[in-house]
Amino acid sequence: MTNDPLLTIFLPGALGVIMLGLGLSLTLADFVRIARFPRPVLIGLFCQVLILPLVCFALVSAAGLEPALAVGFMLLAASPGGTSANLFSHLAHGDVALNISLTAVSSVVAVLSMPLIVNLALAHFMEADQAIPLQFAKVLQVFVIVLGPVAIGMLIRRFKPGFAASMDKPVRFLSGLFLALIIVLAFINDSLSAREHFVEIGFLALLFNLASMAVGYWVPRLLRLNLRQSIAIGMEIGIHNGTLAIALALSPLLLNNPSMAIPAAIYGILAFFTAALFGWMINRLHGRELAVGA
Repeated sequence: MTNDPLLTIFLPGALGVIMLGLGLSLTLADFVRIARFPRPVLIGLFCQVLILPLVCFALVSAAGLEPALAVGFMLLAASPGGTSANLFSHLAHGDVALNISLTAVSSVVAVLSMPLIVNLALAHFMEADQAIPLQFAKVLQVFVIVLGPVAIGMLIRRFKPGFAASMDKPVRFLSGLFLALIIVLAFINDSLSAREHFVEIGFLALLFNLASMAVGYWVPRLLRLNLRQSIAIGMEIGIHNGTLAIALALSPLLLNNPSMAIPAAIYGILAFFTAALFGWMINRLHGRELAVGA
Protein backbone atom coordinates (compact mmCIF):
# COMPACT_ATOMS: atom_id res chain seq x y z
CA MET A 1 0.00 0.00 0.00
CA THR A 2 1.29 3.45 -0.80
CA ASN A 3 1.29 6.41 1.54
CA ASP A 4 -2.23 7.36 0.55
CA PRO A 5 -3.07 10.77 2.09
CA LEU A 6 -6.57 9.46 2.79
CA LEU A 7 -5.14 6.82 5.09
CA THR A 8 -2.40 9.02 6.52
CA ILE A 9 -4.83 11.79 7.51
CA PHE A 10 -8.28 10.19 7.77
CA LEU A 11 -7.44 7.19 9.95
CA PRO A 12 -5.72 9.08 12.79
CA GLY A 13 -8.39 11.79 12.56
CA ALA A 14 -11.28 9.33 12.72
CA LEU A 15 -9.70 7.42 15.58
CA GLY A 16 -9.06 10.73 17.34
CA VAL A 17 -12.76 11.64 17.19
CA ILE A 18 -13.73 8.24 18.59
CA MET A 19 -11.23 8.49 21.45
CA LEU A 20 -12.30 12.11 22.09
CA GLY A 21 -15.82 10.79 22.58
CA LEU A 22 -14.47 8.35 25.16
CA GLY A 23 -12.71 11.20 26.95
CA LEU A 24 -15.90 13.26 27.09
CA SER A 25 -17.53 10.44 29.07
CA LEU A 26 -14.69 10.14 31.63
CA THR A 27 -13.85 11.98 34.83
CA LEU A 28 -11.11 11.59 37.42
CA ALA A 29 -13.76 9.97 39.63
CA ASP A 30 -13.69 6.95 37.29
CA PHE A 31 -10.03 6.40 38.10
CA VAL A 32 -10.59 7.07 41.82
CA ARG A 33 -13.25 4.35 41.75
CA ILE A 34 -10.66 1.92 40.40
CA ALA A 35 -8.31 2.72 43.27
CA ARG A 36 -11.09 2.09 45.78
CA PHE A 37 -12.50 -1.06 44.16
CA PRO A 38 -9.67 -2.48 42.00
CA ARG A 39 -10.68 -6.17 41.96
CA PRO A 40 -13.29 -6.08 39.13
CA VAL A 41 -10.98 -3.98 36.93
CA LEU A 42 -7.99 -6.24 37.62
CA ILE A 43 -10.06 -9.32 36.72
CA GLY A 44 -11.20 -7.61 33.50
CA LEU A 45 -7.62 -6.69 32.59
CA PHE A 46 -6.48 -10.25 33.36
CA CYS A 47 -9.04 -11.54 30.85
CA GLN A 48 -8.23 -8.83 28.32
CA VAL A 49 -4.44 -8.79 28.38
CA LEU A 50 -3.56 -12.39 29.21
CA ILE A 51 -6.34 -14.88 28.52
CA LEU A 52 -7.69 -13.48 25.23
CA PRO A 53 -4.35 -13.35 23.35
CA LEU A 54 -3.71 -16.97 24.40
CA VAL A 55 -7.20 -18.04 23.24
CA CYS A 56 -6.74 -16.18 19.96
CA PHE A 57 -3.28 -17.67 19.39
CA ALA A 58 -4.69 -21.17 19.88
CA LEU A 59 -7.54 -20.51 17.42
CA VAL A 60 -5.44 -18.99 14.63
CA SER A 61 -2.71 -21.63 15.04
CA ALA A 62 -5.27 -24.42 14.76
CA ALA A 63 -6.90 -22.74 11.73
CA GLY A 64 -3.62 -22.42 9.85
CA LEU A 65 -4.39 -18.93 8.54
CA GLU A 66 -2.04 -17.11 6.23
CA PRO A 67 0.47 -15.05 8.27
CA ALA A 68 -0.97 -11.56 7.74
CA LEU A 69 -4.47 -12.66 8.74
CA ALA A 70 -3.11 -14.47 11.81
CA VAL A 71 -1.32 -11.30 12.90
CA GLY A 72 -4.54 -9.38 12.24
CA PHE A 73 -6.40 -11.61 14.68
CA MET A 74 -3.67 -11.15 17.29
CA LEU A 75 -3.85 -7.39 16.76
CA LEU A 76 -7.60 -7.59 17.37
CA ALA A 77 -7.10 -9.71 20.50
CA ALA A 78 -4.63 -7.17 21.86
CA SER A 79 -6.94 -4.20 21.31
CA PRO A 80 -8.81 -2.76 24.32
CA GLY A 81 -12.55 -2.77 24.82
CA GLY A 82 -14.64 -0.66 22.50
CA THR A 83 -16.79 2.27 23.60
CA SER A 84 -19.86 0.45 22.23
CA ALA A 85 -19.53 -1.94 25.16
CA ASN A 86 -20.88 0.81 27.44
CA LEU A 87 -24.13 0.99 25.45
CA PHE A 88 -24.62 -2.77 25.24
CA SER A 89 -23.84 -3.14 28.94
CA HIS A 90 -26.44 -0.51 29.76
CA LEU A 91 -29.07 -2.29 27.65
CA ALA A 92 -28.21 -5.62 29.32
CA HIS A 93 -28.38 -4.09 32.85
CA GLY A 94 -24.64 -4.42 33.42
CA ASP A 95 -22.45 -2.22 35.63
CA VAL A 96 -21.86 0.67 33.21
CA ALA A 97 -19.58 2.50 35.65
CA LEU A 98 -17.31 -0.55 35.58
CA ASN A 99 -17.42 -0.51 31.77
CA ILE A 100 -16.31 3.11 31.67
CA SER A 101 -13.48 2.42 34.10
CA LEU A 102 -12.38 -0.68 32.20
CA THR A 103 -12.44 1.08 28.83
CA ALA A 104 -10.29 3.88 30.23
CA VAL A 105 -7.74 1.63 31.93
CA SER A 106 -7.56 -0.94 29.13
CA SER A 107 -6.92 1.85 26.61
CA VAL A 108 -3.97 3.03 28.70
CA VAL A 109 -2.63 -0.49 29.22
CA ALA A 110 -3.07 -1.31 25.52
CA VAL A 111 -0.54 1.37 24.57
CA LEU A 112 2.07 -0.89 26.14
CA SER A 113 0.55 -4.35 25.66
CA MET A 114 -0.49 -4.01 22.00
CA PRO A 115 3.02 -3.39 20.59
CA LEU A 116 4.36 -6.28 22.69
CA ILE A 117 1.69 -8.76 21.53
CA VAL A 118 1.80 -7.58 17.91
CA ASN A 119 5.60 -7.78 17.75
CA LEU A 120 5.51 -11.32 19.15
CA ALA A 121 2.86 -12.23 16.55
CA LEU A 122 4.91 -10.67 13.75
CA ALA A 123 7.99 -12.62 14.84
CA HIS A 124 6.04 -15.89 15.06
CA PHE A 125 3.80 -15.78 11.98
CA MET A 126 5.61 -13.57 9.45
CA GLU A 127 8.82 -14.06 7.54
CA ALA A 128 11.65 -11.72 8.51
CA ASP A 129 11.31 -9.64 5.34
CA GLN A 130 7.51 -9.32 5.78
CA ALA A 131 7.41 -8.07 9.35
CA ILE A 132 7.23 -4.36 10.14
CA PRO A 133 7.70 -4.28 13.91
CA LEU A 134 6.14 -1.59 16.06
CA GLN A 135 9.33 0.14 17.21
CA PHE A 136 9.51 2.77 19.95
CA ALA A 137 8.75 5.70 17.64
CA LYS A 138 5.65 3.91 16.36
CA VAL A 139 4.58 3.00 19.89
CA LEU A 140 4.83 6.71 20.71
CA GLN A 141 2.53 7.45 17.75
CA VAL A 142 -0.01 4.94 19.09
CA PHE A 143 0.23 6.61 22.49
CA VAL A 144 -0.50 10.04 21.00
CA ILE A 145 -3.32 8.79 18.76
CA VAL A 146 -5.05 6.84 21.54
CA LEU A 147 -4.49 8.80 24.74
CA GLY A 148 -4.10 12.34 23.43
CA PRO A 149 -7.77 12.77 22.40
CA VAL A 150 -8.93 10.99 25.58
CA ALA A 151 -7.03 13.52 27.70
CA ILE A 152 -8.46 16.42 25.68
CA GLY A 153 -11.98 15.05 26.11
CA MET A 154 -11.51 14.71 29.86
CA LEU A 155 -10.19 18.28 30.10
CA ILE A 156 -13.20 19.57 28.15
CA ARG A 157 -15.58 17.74 30.48
CA ARG A 158 -13.69 19.03 33.53
CA PHE A 159 -13.67 22.70 32.57
CA LYS A 160 -16.63 22.95 30.16
CA PRO A 161 -19.16 20.36 31.40
CA GLY A 162 -22.07 22.02 29.60
CA PHE A 163 -20.25 22.00 26.28
CA ALA A 164 -19.14 18.39 26.85
CA ALA A 165 -22.75 17.35 27.48
CA SER A 166 -23.96 19.14 24.34
CA MET A 167 -21.24 17.46 22.26
CA ASP A 168 -21.96 13.95 23.52
CA LYS A 169 -24.58 13.00 20.91
CA PRO A 170 -22.83 14.63 17.90
CA VAL A 171 -19.52 12.96 18.80
CA ARG A 172 -21.25 9.59 19.28
CA PHE A 173 -22.87 9.99 15.85
CA LEU A 174 -19.55 10.88 14.23
CA SER A 175 -17.87 7.97 16.02
CA GLY A 176 -20.42 5.51 14.62
CA LEU A 177 -20.10 7.03 11.15
CA PHE A 178 -16.30 6.88 11.22
CA LEU A 179 -16.40 3.30 12.49
CA ALA A 180 -18.58 2.31 9.52
CA LEU A 181 -16.29 4.17 7.08
CA ILE A 182 -13.17 2.56 8.53
CA ILE A 183 -14.68 -0.92 8.16
CA VAL A 184 -15.59 -0.15 4.53
CA LEU A 185 -12.08 1.20 3.96
CA ALA A 186 -10.58 -2.02 5.32
CA PHE A 187 -12.59 -4.11 2.85
CA ILE A 188 -11.82 -1.82 -0.09
CA ASN A 189 -8.08 -1.91 0.57
CA ASP A 190 -7.97 -5.70 0.62
CA SER A 191 -11.12 -6.79 -1.19
CA LEU A 192 -9.41 -9.79 -2.82
CA SER A 193 -8.25 -11.27 0.49
CA ALA A 194 -11.64 -10.47 2.05
CA ARG A 195 -13.49 -12.35 -0.69
CA GLU A 196 -11.11 -15.30 -0.74
CA HIS A 197 -11.15 -15.82 3.01
CA PHE A 198 -14.51 -14.38 4.04
CA VAL A 199 -16.08 -17.67 5.19
CA GLU A 200 -12.92 -18.85 6.93
CA ILE A 201 -12.26 -15.48 8.61
CA GLY A 202 -15.93 -14.97 9.43
CA PHE A 203 -16.23 -18.35 11.14
CA LEU A 204 -13.00 -17.80 13.09
CA ALA A 205 -14.06 -14.25 14.01
CA LEU A 206 -17.38 -15.60 15.30
CA LEU A 207 -15.61 -18.29 17.35
CA PHE A 208 -13.23 -15.74 18.82
CA ASN A 209 -16.09 -13.35 19.58
CA LEU A 210 -18.08 -16.05 21.39
CA ALA A 211 -14.95 -17.16 23.24
CA SER A 212 -14.24 -13.54 24.25
CA MET A 213 -17.72 -13.06 25.68
CA ALA A 214 -17.59 -16.43 27.44
CA VAL A 215 -14.25 -15.59 29.04
CA GLY A 216 -15.44 -12.09 29.95
CA TYR A 217 -18.60 -13.40 31.62
CA TRP A 218 -17.63 -16.72 33.18
CA VAL A 219 -14.18 -15.88 34.59
CA PRO A 220 -15.68 -13.06 36.73
CA ARG A 221 -18.57 -15.34 37.77
CA LEU A 222 -16.11 -18.06 38.82
CA LEU A 223 -14.14 -15.44 40.75
CA ARG A 224 -17.36 -14.42 42.55
CA LEU A 225 -18.07 -11.05 41.00
CA ASN A 226 -21.74 -10.15 40.96
CA LEU A 227 -23.99 -10.53 37.95
CA ARG A 228 -23.95 -6.90 36.84
CA GLN A 229 -20.16 -6.77 37.01
CA SER A 230 -19.89 -10.02 35.05
CA ILE A 231 -22.21 -8.68 32.33
CA ALA A 232 -20.14 -5.50 32.11
CA ILE A 233 -16.86 -7.40 31.76
CA GLY A 234 -18.44 -9.82 29.27
CA MET A 235 -19.44 -6.89 27.05
CA GLU A 236 -16.09 -5.15 27.53
CA ILE A 237 -14.08 -8.24 26.62
CA GLY A 238 -16.43 -9.27 23.81
CA ILE A 239 -16.54 -5.91 22.00
CA HIS A 240 -12.98 -4.98 21.05
CA ASN A 241 -11.89 -1.60 19.76
CA GLY A 242 -11.78 -2.82 16.17
CA THR A 243 -11.34 0.75 14.96
CA LEU A 244 -7.96 0.95 16.67
CA ALA A 245 -6.90 -2.42 15.26
CA ILE A 246 -7.92 -1.42 11.71
CA ALA A 247 -6.21 1.96 12.01
CA LEU A 248 -2.93 0.37 13.12
CA ALA A 249 -3.11 -2.23 10.35
CA LEU A 250 -3.91 0.20 7.52
CA SER A 251 -1.78 3.17 8.55
CA PRO A 252 1.17 3.65 6.16
CA LEU A 253 3.17 4.89 9.15
CA LEU A 254 2.54 1.78 11.27
CA LEU A 255 1.85 -1.79 10.05
CA ASN A 256 0.83 -0.80 6.50
CA ASN A 257 -0.84 -4.14 5.77
CA PRO A 258 -4.54 -4.17 4.70
CA SER A 259 -4.86 -7.94 5.18
CA MET A 260 -4.26 -7.44 8.90
CA ALA A 261 -7.32 -5.15 9.05
CA ILE A 262 -9.81 -7.71 7.69
CA PRO A 263 -10.28 -9.80 10.89
CA ALA A 264 -11.12 -6.67 12.92
CA ALA A 265 -13.49 -5.39 10.22
CA ILE A 266 -15.47 -8.66 10.12
CA TYR A 267 -15.36 -9.03 13.91
CA GLY A 268 -16.65 -5.47 14.32
CA ILE A 269 -19.77 -6.32 12.32
CA LEU A 270 -20.44 -9.65 14.05
CA ALA A 271 -19.90 -8.33 17.58
CA PHE A 272 -22.95 -6.06 17.46
CA PHE A 273 -25.25 -9.02 16.77
CA THR A 274 -23.67 -11.39 19.28
CA ALA A 275 -23.59 -8.69 21.99
CA ALA A 276 -27.30 -8.06 21.50
CA LEU A 277 -27.99 -11.81 21.67
CA PHE A 278 -25.79 -12.19 24.76
CA GLY A 279 -27.63 -9.37 26.53
CA TRP A 280 -31.02 -10.82 25.63
CA MET A 281 -30.08 -14.31 26.86
CA ILE A 282 -28.65 -13.06 30.16
CA ASN A 283 -31.74 -10.97 30.86
CA ARG A 284 -34.04 -13.83 29.94
CA LEU A 285 -32.20 -16.18 32.31
CA HIS A 286 -31.55 -13.70 35.14
CA GLY A 287 -34.20 -11.01 34.63
CA ARG A 288 -35.63 -11.39 38.13
CA GLU A 289 -32.21 -11.20 39.76
CA LEU A 290 -31.30 -8.10 37.74
CA ALA A 291 -34.63 -6.48 38.65
CA VAL A 292 -33.93 -6.69 42.38
CA GLY A 293 -30.18 -6.01 42.12
CA ALA A 294 -27.23 -8.34 41.71
